[in-house]
Amino acid sequence: MTMKAVVVHGPGDIRCENLPTPSPGPGEALIAMKAAGICSSDVPRALGNAAYSYPIVLGHEVAGEVAELAKDVKRIGVGNRCAVAPLFPCWKCEWCQMGRYSLCDDYGYLGSRTHGAYAEYFTVPVENLVSLPPEVDYEAGAMLEPTAVVLHGLGIAGVMPGDDVVVVGAGPLGLLAIQLVRTMGVGRVFAADLKAARLQVAEGMADQVCLGENAISAVSEFTLGRGVDLVVETAGTARAQEWCLDLVRKGGRVLYLGIPEREVRLSESAMRRLVREELTIYGAWNSYSAPFPGYEWQASLSYMARGQLETEPLITHRLTLQGAKEAFMMMHSEEEFFNKVMFVEGGEDEVQG
Repeated sequence: MTMKAVVVHGPGDIRCENLPTPSPGPGEALIAMKAAGICSSDVPRALGNAAYSYPIVLGHEVAGEVAELAKDVKRIGVGNRCAVAPLFPCWKCEWCQMGRYSLCDDYGYLGSRTHGAYAEYFTVPVENLVSLPPEVDYEAGAMLEPTAVVLHGLGIAGVMPGDDVVVVGAGPLGLLAIQLVRTMGVGRVFAADLKAARLQVAEGMADQVCLGENAISAVSEFTLGRGVDLVVETAGTARAQEWCLDLVRKGGRVLYLGIPEREVRLSESAMRRLVREELTIYGAWNSYSAPFPGYEWQASLSYMARGQLETEPLITHRLTLQGAKEAFMMMHSEEEFFNKVMFVEGGEDEVQG
């Protein structure tokens, strides 16, 4: 039995081809992919030199249906609807022993260190499955992973009710962050981005949207010169990462979620603010706590099920696996507006630009 999968054979060498359908090993489930999002981190893996090895099937933001189970698996059944936590902890290092699985010294990862979800079928350990309630469809389930990433960071940064918050970057992570801090009871929420099209999506979620460097003066005006309590950075650009230090109040907090795309250098004035105004800087990566995969996944699922967090407005492209190369090229060139790009059954493969 064969299946279709998107295989990256080298930088830019992306093929949708037939592969043998895998069989679940001990403790594993075979998952039929129903929806899989493209993470921005997948673009340099597909088009650049960021992949760990070739050939590789990418994809780690995914939801699907259990198609087959290993004989030793009893706690779930075939047909179970689920999202997938993509981290495979070693369970042995000091970080795993503390339940800080994101810091595991020897982890595996779906779609980067092992073959991933841009395929009709893939296998994962059953402890990585998160069952979806009827209220959460497969597309929302595929966005459970990035939602949990944001919630993990917000937990580290200690979001408090009443905090004024700026979210820098109105891409998928930023739009999720805006909704999550709202649900957590913060005060005013500002969204900042360099692209007006992204801010149009944020307008219905944030109290105020700010284009480019205008964010600094706008936030200062709205907060009467005080600045905000917390800045959440999701853009991953050096320019945006420095802005954060001009948006936060004295004694405030900055949470960096975006992965830098190139070298980041802080200006003398930014460094002076960091020191003299006693700012606290947090970094957060991934989405896990004990018991695995963690409260981040269950809380995110609860927000979705209750209608407190919308994912449908974030999805701009729904494609089949055959459209993978065009999707990666479009995201890299940025010639066409996009937000969350997703592989789904019955998607359209025409990409503009």
